[in-house]
Amino acid sequence: MSDIARTAAVVLAAGKGTRFRSDLAKVLHTAAGRTLVGHVLEALRPLGLGQVVVVVGHQADDVAASVTDSGVDGLTTVLQEEQHGTGHAVQVAMPALAADIDRVMVLPGDTPLLTASTLEELLHAADGRTAAMLTARLADPAGYGRVLRNADGNVSAIVEHRDATDDQRAIDEINAGMYVISREHLVHALDRLDTGNDQGELYLTDVVEILAGEGEEVAAVVTGEDEVAGVNDRRQLAEAAAVLRRRHLDHLMTQVGVSVVDPATTHVDVDVEVGRDAVLLPGTILERGTRIGERATVGPNSHLTGCEVGPDATVHSTRAIDAVIGASASVGPFTHLRPGTVLGTKAKAGAFVETKNATLRDGAKAGHLAYVGDATIGERVNVGCGVVLVNYDGTDKHHTVVEADAFVGSGTMLVSPVTIGAGAYVAAGSTITEDVPADALAIGRARQVNKDGWAARRRRRQGG
Repeated sequence: MSDIARTAAVVLAAGKGTRFRSDLAKVLHTAAGRTLVGHVLEALRPLGLGQVVVVVGHQADDVAASVTDSGVDGLTTVLQEEQHGTGHAVQVAMPALAADIDRVMVLPGDTPLLTASTLEELLHAADGRTAAMLTARLADPAGYGRVLRNADGNVSAIVEHRDATDDQRAIDEINAGMYVISREHLVHALDRLDTGNDQGELYLTDVVEILAGEGEEVAAVVTGEDEVAGVNDRRQLAEAAAVLRRRHLDHLMTQVGVSVVDPATTHVDVDVEVGRDAVLLPGTILERGTRIGERATVGPNSHLTGCEVGPDATVHSTRAIDAVIGASASVGPFTHLRPGTVLGTKAKAGAFVETKNATLRDGAKAGHLAYVGDATIGERVNVGCGVVLVNYDGTDKHHTVVEADAFVGSGTMLVSPVTIGAGAYVAAGSTITEDVPADALAIGRARQVNKDGWAARRRRRQGG
């Protein structure tokens, strides 16, 4: 069995995060479309570790449900009912480890900027050693535990900021809170932890001093600040999200071939896919697994959530949620595509059009100022300006079908449920309450009556 298969990760995700001033557990806050703990698990996923144990505590059921849906193989959760420090959290996790696990990686659940490549580096540093840890050098290390090294350059201890002397606080190398430790040595050191510190907690950092004091080698891997930064409040959450978005946009531009006209105003979640030669214009927001096809143009000022946009499509100044936009389709400006909308190839939902639970098949067009809800609009149908599908009777929603090549004139009300047959015409200004046969002309409006001189007589009566 490989060293990787015999390595387990323990992710510490039990804390509340009081500095967030939130009713939501800290690790469930999202940055760039993924929870904080979800980012940590995503960094672990490609490593192929033998086991991943997530320690939960505050809002345990919600955190457990979130991590279970992460797609990481071999993941289990354990409950830390009372939080007595990071050392205590690892003590709680140890009984859950499989018998064949012989080394343990420990990670905090609030470090969303961590990458798989950095964790691989840490694992390699631990090969043949008792332990290895991640560190970073900060211009302002205030608040972080300082790393103390011996004459050989190995780590001798970690001292928390609140417990450090003035000389120790002058050290700029900080503990990132990420370790790989031999299981045997970790169990031994955990048994020796005590609460003799300012917080009265069991510090995992004391494990390093215990091991080093017994002559064990603890290697340190120095990495960049933006890899190990934790998130402890909403300001840091925003900063981390900005870094994640920038990384993803850099990937799209340099590795995929996407044009991002103004990265500063373009927000793309980390799980969003964008195809080659697509263009993202300023003010674009892409969320929750949205997929953009090759050569599509999105923006300016478009906000898509959970959408699929086909190749060569154009989406301008649009809000869309859980919608499918077909190849070469055109949407916008000022369009609202609500859940259940499907636009076929070369379909169009134009200016000030709103759709919901509606399919516009290939070549169908709703050019402007229309509402299309609970409907199937056939191929090449033209839905005129100001058309409203009256789908709600005050109690239930009803479906409308407009078959291929029909024409619905401007200002028409289609009162659902109703079917407009293939090739039929509906005259402008009609209110349609009955089915229209194929190739028929439907006129559903009152006959016009002109009363000569009526306006002049009215003005005279009013003294005008």
